[in-house]
Amino acid sequence: MNHTYVPIKLRTGNQMIAEGAVKAGCRFFAGYPITPASGIYKSMIELLQRKGDLAISSPDEISALAYCVGASLRGYKAMTATSGPGWALMIETVQYALMTETPLVIAMVQRLGPSTGGATQGAQGDVLLTEFCTSGGYTIPVLCPSTPLECYELTVLAFSWAELLRTPVVILTDKEVGMTTESVNYEQLQLLHAADRISHLQKPTNGHGKAKTYEFTRLSDIPKFAPVGGLIKVTATGSAHNKSGELKKNDAETLEVLHHLEEKIRLRKDGLAIVKRDVDPEAETLLISYGITARATEEAIHIARKQGKKVSGLHLLTLFPVPEKQILNSLGKVKRVVIAEENLSGQYRSVISHLMKTQEVIGVNKIGSMITPQEILKEVL
Repeated sequence: MNHTYVPIKLRTGNQMIAEGAVKAGCRFFAGYPITPASGIYKSMIELLQRKGDLAISSPDEISALAYCVGASLRGYKAMTATSGPGWALMIETVQYALMTETPLVIAMVQRLGPSTGGATQGAQGDVLLTEFCTSGGYTIPVLCPSTPLECYELTVLAFSWAELLRTPVVILTDKEVGMTTESVNYEQLQLLHAADRISHLQKPTNGHGKAKTYEFTRLSDIPKFAPVGGLIKVTATGSAHNKSGELKKNDAETLEVLHHLEEKIRLRKDGLAIVKRDVDPEAETLLISYGITARATEEAIHIARKQGKKVSGLHLLTLFPVPEKQILNSLGKVKRVVIAEENLSGQYRSVISHLMKTQEVIGVNKIGSMITPQEILKEVL
């Protein structure tokens, strides 16, 4: 009898985020234990230590992200992980990373809020808090996996985005995705490779022998990176600054830098849009979902089609920048759009509803337990 070896392992989403981070070349992790994200903390300490890299326990979430900023500015790929209460503490440093164009990956595993909420109760209530945490409303790329496999793949991708765009990137999951143990077929893992940041290879010869920390020509350009402590002097500040990193306020060059922070993301938003489409060209109902709720939605689509109903599905893996083209291209003949979310008010629905000019938009919302396929089916035409 021939036996074919299939490399299947039992893994949680949290473990796969850690494995994806190591695959992407992450060499520094700092974190503070918090349910339901502690599995990432534990796995990173185990995995990085084996490689001779550094994972440390910080005294709090503020310090954790600040340590990661320091490591990244020194030139190392870095990640932290937290949940809603920890994210609230990190927000000031998230903005510092955005302002200083510091590549970072932050895994945010949602639980029921507000405040310390329910540590072991899942939710999808941090969508708006995650994206709209910056003064000025700058876009932070947010990826949202729904399975352990996607946790791995999207974490590798998050590092590529962070490094190439010089910006913080968030992996937004939830308690069920992060803590549920499932079988993962490692043969299905794509041969992924995370990109590295574009760095100065030598001292510039721009007439002065000096590099500007944030030098760019077009607003959408990504400044080349120079590590703190390297051959090139680096001036970084979280305050408004010019291209040299010098603290300024509202002169033309400083305002140009502020516009650049958003434009480098906005111009690339279509390339950052990742969705899974399950389209019936005759569908009258479109189900839009993300995270753990996408799995209930997929089952609802399967049941609806067995009942003879015409329905399409759009599973969002990129939440921000909003994948507008993919959403619009999925509308077709649709009369009704159903958006299921495990939060009170339909947070993501509030962001995308304006795209549905002629469709009725229905929210399926719930807190305290997961949304079932049957609850979604009630809204299918």
